[in-house]
Formats: sequence, C-alpha cells, structure tokens
Amino acid sequence: MHGNLLGPEPTLLPDRAEPQSALEGGTDPVEVATRWPDFSEAWAALAERALAAGEPIAAYAYARTGYHRGLDQLRRSGWKGFGPVPWSHRPNQGFLRALGALALAARQIGEVEEYDRCSTFLADSDPAAPAALGLV
Repeated sequence: MHGNLLGPEPTLLPDRAEPQSALEGGTDPVEVATRWPDFSEAWAALAERALAAGEPIAAYAYARTGYHRGLDQLRRSGWKGFGPVPWSHRPNQGFLRALGALALAARQIGEVEEYDRCSTFLADSDPAAPAALGLV
C-alpha cells in the first residue's frame, strides 16, 4: 500500500477527437452541443460567446451545463471530488473553460459566493488555468 503521498493522481479526461475536430474546424458550437451534448467544450464556447455578447444569464446557463457535464466525465475518469485536473491535458480544457466562464458569469450577475467558489475550484484544479483563461 504505497499510494501517492502527495495527493491524488491528476485526472485526465479521454480524448474526444470528433467533437474537438468539429469545433476546431469552425462548426458552430450550437451544432456541436446538439450532436454531442456531453462535450463540455461546446458549452464553454457557447458561454464565452454569450459573455462576449454581453449576455451573462445565457452565459451562466451554458457554462453551468458544461461544468456539470464535465463533472460527470471527471467522476467516470476516477476523480473523487478533489485533486488536479491539468490544463495542459487538452481534453480537460473544455471542463476548465466552462468552470472559468461560470465564474465570470456568476460575477456579472452578482453571485459573489459562486464566483469565489468557481475561481477557487479552477485554481485548485490547476494553478495555471486561471492565467490561461485570463482570469488573473
């Protein structure tokens, strides 16, 4: 019984080549989310687009959906509710982007406690994530 004494191993979500290629190829995130509703990155893209358009309520809803779909996938990948979710692992970025967008949307609608919780969760997942998302 010699587990990792420094904490849990990083959680690495599986690659999702088809929806990832669709997004990267310019397919509208609405189409990607419709075809792959469990793909957090499509929801994150919708949330980020809504934030850029000044629509924080829509952004909040999209981001929350992406966040929860990502939590489901993290749990299926062995995550126990804590531990690293590295930004450097490309498939994790959809979940982390949704979490970052949820923090921003929460702040814009006055949900200070949720902003703080999401911001902390993002930094705890990977200290590099807030900077990568422009949240510092």
